Amino acid sequence: MMDARPTDRRLIWLGVLLLVVGFLGHFFAARAIGGTYVAFRDHIGGFFLILVVTGTIIAVLGRLFWRGRNDITVLSIGVVQALFGIVVYIERFSVHG
Repeated sequence: MMDARPTDRRLIWLGVLLLVVGFLGHFFAARAIGGTYVAFRDHIGGFFLILVVTGTIIAVLGRLFWRGRNDITVLSIGVVQALFGIVVYIERFSVHG
């Protein structure tokens, strides 16, 4: 069982910053492949779909393994979103029109 440490606000802010990085990866990928309404709709919608799915999974794991450590949960969600956003941004180079 983990120590009952207080919530670390720095980890929460880092998680939020990583969420923004993930969002920007999707945003700039949509912009780079044409910037059409459809591109933005699909990429931004994909960001929120990934956020809901992975966020739910991480929240359940958080309740099981690190209950009361919301900072760890937010940081974990942020890391996953940043990784997905970076991958989506890099993959835009392989889109052939």
